[in-house]
Amino acid sequence: MRFAVYNNRLVPEPLLPSAEKTEPISKLPTIPLQPLNPDFPFNPDLQTILTGKQLLLDELPFELEEIQTHYENGFLAYRKSIELKGKQAICIRCGTKDPAWFASYPCARCKESCTYCRQCLMMGRVSSCTPLISWTGPEPEAQPAERILNWAGSLSKGQKEASSRVVEAVETDSELLVWAVCGAGKTEVLFAGIAAALAEGKRVCVATPRTDVVLELTPRFKAVFPHTTIASLYGGSEDRQKHAQLTIATTHQLLRFYQAFDFMVVDEVDAFPYSVDAALQYAVKQARKQGSALVFLTATPNQKWQQECLSKKRAFVTIPARYHRFPLPVPVFVWCGNWQKHLQKNKLPSNVLNWIKHRINSGNQALVFVPQIEQMEKLLPLLQTLHPDILSVHAEDPYRKEKVQKMRNKEVPILLTTTILERGVTFPNIDVAVLGAEDRIFAESALVQIAGRAGRSKNFPSGDVTFFHYGKTEAMVRARNQILKMNQVGKQRGLLD
Repeated sequence: MRFAVYNNRLVPEPLLPSAEKTEPISKLPTIPLQPLNPDFPFNPDLQTILTGKQLLLDELPFELEEIQTHYENGFLAYRKSIELKGKQAICIRCGTKDPAWFASYPCARCKESCTYCRQCLMMGRVSSCTPLISWTGPEPEAQPAERILNWAGSLSKGQKEASSRVVEAVETDSELLVWAVCGAGKTEVLFAGIAAALAEGKRVCVATPRTDVVLELTPRFKAVFPHTTIASLYGGSEDRQKHAQLTIATTHQLLRFYQAFDFMVVDEVDAFPYSVDAALQYAVKQARKQGSALVFLTATPNQKWQQECLSKKRAFVTIPARYHRFPLPVPVFVWCGNWQKHLQKNKLPSNVLNWIKHRINSGNQALVFVPQIEQMEKLLPLLQTLHPDILSVHAEDPYRKEKVQKMRNKEVPILLTTTILERGVTFPNIDVAVLGAEDRIFAESALVQIAGRAGRSKNFPSGDVTFFHYGKTEAMVRARNQILKMNQVGKQRGLLD
């Protein structure tokens, strides 16, 4: 679409009263804001959809004339979606500057060659002639509930310390890292802080890189905050136009938000794709209000963050022990030789084979992590000769959920998997092995998460964790050292029996 600045107002070409020189919005030097008219009868449906968002015209189910009238009365703002600075393009929605992510196409709307961003294309195309639209009027009033938090559970000593720090971060609008071991109960640690924010009428977002986690967390939060409006956002979600006091969302969905949240929680901050995607990290920053509280949750902070914690450059709190007060299972390193060469001959190293046979004979379920799908598919028929119910699973497996459920139902003795199951799944009594732990796909964080699958239940607090390798790596050593350190700290703080 083309625009003109007419009488100090931005006007879309179809609404101009006379012929004027028009430009794509990205080529206009400035976009005038309009003063708020308190007497204007704004549309509450438009307010609900737009508050705290940055959306495209195509995403708004309103006539252009109504949108323009709200702009002229100061209730919404047009912003460029692509900023052009000489030959450099910058995507305002996702922050991308890399020229490799931009392309051009002949645009029917502006009749020019239009630059667009491919990095955030899955959220709807932003181009040099498309505006981002945000609400600048008053926010919908939050309806205070008499009882916000409905939870009768109890916290461990370690959880209580972390929960207090989260509440403090909310009250002081500060930043905090909650470094908690796998199975420590990070979600429960958030309850008091979220309740404190909601009691003050603040908007809260819990963001996580994966849809699976959004689907798991949403019913838990709805049960704990039964009188709070909650939106659950992921690809294909029905809550996209819902205004909520508490939002559970994938980090991708935050690209649609703009200065929305007073308290932001980023779960699994170390997980792919958030940990390597600057656009998602930018989305978190844009979705927060200025001076808002920010809490990161992780069991495996990267090396840089660990150093910042140790040097006191980053505010953090640790939960070094699980709620059941038993130590974390420590991985055992077992050299298995050139296992890939064995596999090519349809064989397995004898110590790996014996480990698997022992699990089958004892009836103890196990997860076996393999670096690549191709290797796993070669391994599966070998193991099915030992037990026909052994299965394999990976990210592209259409029956992934069904196979994981079979594992939960104890119908599967051993489940082969890629790193897709390194986090987000819990089995009460499980042993864990990594075949080829030296592979570079098994970074320190992945190995800590994998080891964290074992010993999570208070009824089965121990578990065997074995890293079969063809040469130890720094990642393996750092992962084991991190687990040993957490056990040591947990004991020092009286969190282990």
